Amino acid sequence: MSGQDDAPDLLYSEAEEDLRAAVRSLLTDRRDVPAALARAESGAPYDPALWTSLATGIGAAGLLVPEALGGQGASHREAAVVLEELGRAVTPAPYLTSSVIATRTLLACATAGPHGDGPAAKLLRGLAEGRTVAVLVLPLSTGPDAPLPGPAPGSPVGAVADAASADVLLVLGPDGLYAVETAAPGVTVRAQTPLDLTRPLSTVTVAGTALAAGTRLADSSAADAAVRRGLLTGAGLLASEQLGLAEWCLAETVRHTRERHQFNRPIGSFQALKHRMAQLWLEVVSARAAARNAADALATDSPGAPLAVAVAQAYCGRVAVQAAEECVQLHGGIGMTWEHPAHLYLKRAKSDEIALGSTGAHRDSLATLTALPAPGAPTA
Repeated sequence: MSGQDDAPDLLYSEAEEDLRAAVRSLLTDRRDVPAALARAESGAPYDPALWTSLATGIGAAGLLVPEALGGQGASHREAAVVLEELGRAVTPAPYLTSSVIATRTLLACATAGPHGDGPAAKLLRGLAEGRTVAVLVLPLSTGPDAPLPGPAPGSPVGAVADAASADVLLVLGPDGLYAVETAAPGVTVRAQTPLDLTRPLSTVTVAGTALAAGTRLADSSAADAAVRRGLLTGAGLLASEQLGLAEWCLAETVRHTRERHQFNRPIGSFQALKHRMAQLWLEVVSARAAARNAADALATDSPGAPLAVAVAQAYCGRVAVQAAEECVQLHGGIGMTWEHPAHLYLKRAKSDEIALGSTGAHRDSLATLTALPAPGAPTA
């Protein structure tokens, strides 16, 4: 039996609340739904000035990077708070892909060396300062336990998130993990049409010559472990983005049903709608506990981190979709319009539900980690 000291800390610290206030203030000041919709339609949804303010001004890009490498030396808990706010505002930004997944992958490579330095450490300094955006060249749907694609230089890799805005690509090669500049000869990044217009997807092709000219960060065995660590961290903190998204949808739905009147009464006073929103509130509170547990487990490097991540992803993905669907439905006709942001939340929720492993895949992982048969699995 674990002692009380092993219990996860699900509460937010004062420093985390201060960080939340800073990020929320920045996103509120820059929130312009018509402009965001126009950028999303154009296929270039990112606001470079917003990213600079978030990554460099607030220092959010370097939260996971140690101070010795130019970062903030914070933890996954602080990064989770940033992702909550980005999810709440459904902000187009390469934070999850660059400041979380790529950063955690590079950290594993940097500490794998004899002195914890080398090319990975140099890249981390650029990421921490907000000067560089790095992306792991894997389909967004790749989960922590999924088979990694075999190294085949020159073969296209589809559904790579944020590759179009990356300066550096992290590519699995025949003998390890490589860093390749996006602008290098032999690198092709072709935009795809995603469901979620706020998180662009691309097909990336890295020719053998481009890979050979890149920088090897880790050998094959170390590369596999580093990539899986990055994917696990990404999946765990994605739950916080899903939490923030669900919280906004619930708050916006409550606000609308208080103001919208039918039969001379607010529609939120109708018992059927009260029950739906009360049930959603319970789901969101539970999602908060699951997301915070995953962030805390990752921050403390707990042996139970894979289990905490599987629980968070198996639960939070479904809750985010449910919250977004309720938001659209309870807004009535206005919820179906392009001008209202509800559709952005629904599309992000549906995209997140299959990002870094589907809900079903995480349930299978959960069954394996707890040595319990999954529903429908044959029994001995």
